[in-house]
Amino acid sequence: MRKKLLLLTGLVAVLVLLSGCTEVDQDITAESEGIWNSFFVYPLSWLLVKVAEFFQADYGYGLSIVIVTILIRLILLPLNIKQLKSSKAMQEIQPELQKLREKYSSKDQQTQTKLQQETMELFQKSGANPLAGCLPIIVQMPILLAFYHAIMRTGELDNHDFLWFQLDQPDPYYILPILTAVFTFLQQKLMMSGTNMAQNSMMPQMTLMLYIMPVMIGVFAIFFPAALALYWAVGNIFMIFQTLLVKNPMMKKMDDEKNATGGSKK
Repeated sequence: MRKKLLLLTGLVAVLVLLSGCTEVDQDITAESEGIWNSFFVYPLSWLLVKVAEFFQADYGYGLSIVIVTILIRLILLPLNIKQLKSSKAMQEIQPELQKLREKYSSKDQQTQTKLQQETMELFQKSGANPLAGCLPIIVQMPILLAFYHAIMRTGELDNHDFLWFQLDQPDPYYILPILTAVFTFLQQKLMMSGTNMAQNSMMPQMTLMLYIMPVMIGVFAIFFPAALALYWAVGNIFMIFQTLLVKNPMMKKMDDEKNATGGSKK
């Protein structure tokens, strides 16, 4: 699990580096050069502008951020469902993995080799794949990061109001940062629901992130343009509904199928 987290951290760091974060203060245009700008950021910026122009109103750019955020989340929904299924499968075999670790607790090379062999056999038998949950995240990161750049670098968003705030300025009343932090907390809390704390060795780290991440996002939202905070808030609201409407019923169905299969074998 630690290796998995290190792998994800490394991949995120590489994506941030390759995305050209130093250009975040430069407007994106059709003349912007580079693969990142031409094929990731500009198409999303163009979509934001076109959706806003469709409404032909000052609030159109704010509404455009909401619509495009939901559209991106819908496109990524199949990947999120795959990630949820993978997480569920890994959770179910945690007791057996723990037994293997206790059985082969010795640190000598022969014992550790035997542990790795039986662990791989367990993965193959159960159909679980510890890396399957990484792929959806790896695919999503460039898209979400590109949309972040598109919001920050689309000059047309400047001087446009939406609801009570101006898109290119921080929320003067701090309402949006508070909502962003609250929705981030609720989304993570719902994602953790159903996790067996006793069997999950990563539970302390997950609990720590449950409280740290919302605070970090909320603080960023205080100082960043409100357009970005709006994107974060809408994205987390979507994830909350996704969890309520997709994850919980899906997990219940998987549990029912497992129980039915187990019952038929008895």
